[in-house]
Amino acid sequence: MLTKTSVTSFLDEVASSSPAPGGGSVAALSGALGIALASMVCNLTIGKKKYLEVEDDMKKVLGEAESLRETFTRLIDKDTLAYQKVMEAYALPKDTEPHKALRSAAIVEATKEATLIPLEVMKHCIDALALAQEVASKGNVNTISDAGVCAHMLHAACEGAALNVKINLIALSDPDFVGWKMDEVGSLLSTSRMMLEEVQAIVEEKMRKE
Repeated sequence: MLTKTSVTSFLDEVASSSPAPGGGSVAALSGALGIALASMVCNLTIGKKKYLEVEDDMKKVLGEAESLRETFTRLIDKDTLAYQKVMEAYALPKDTEPHKALRSAAIVEATKEATLIPLEVMKHCIDALALAQEVASKGNVNTISDAGVCAHMLHAACEGAALNVKINLIALSDPDFVGWKMDEVGSLLSTSRMMLEEVQAIVEEKMRKE
């Protein structure tokens, strides 16, 4: 599993000639890194006398952030496995008409699964950005830049995952599925951009006051 390797080994795998892990897994990793920073802000706020009024809020955010970190981490491997299934489907025999039909069906099924995983990453990015807003607003002001980086990493994850959804949709001829998912991608990207701007505004305001 990729998530059990060292950072150096993971980077070597990404940089290699193998197409997986690729952009989808990297997008999920970006999400995991971003939400880990939200947890850090919580941990550097909880227990501080200056922030006793928001301690319960920060504890709640921490629990939600750690759950999302686990989810993003799981999706790193899940995306790579999904891509491998697509490649396996393309490698199926196509020497007879029945074989061609089975291969075609397998490709469609695997491609749809590979589409849904980065879409899941995008949805979790929106949940995570809501937590980024909260830690930026209430967290230890000494970590305000980290809250900003958190939001940028989460938005990068959303944008990157969107590209992976789109490239998979290009390979599909199901107009209903493609249309629904493209609409979903557009909505999620718009929300992510708006939330990033909101966090960035909070961060810049607090940095000016320091």
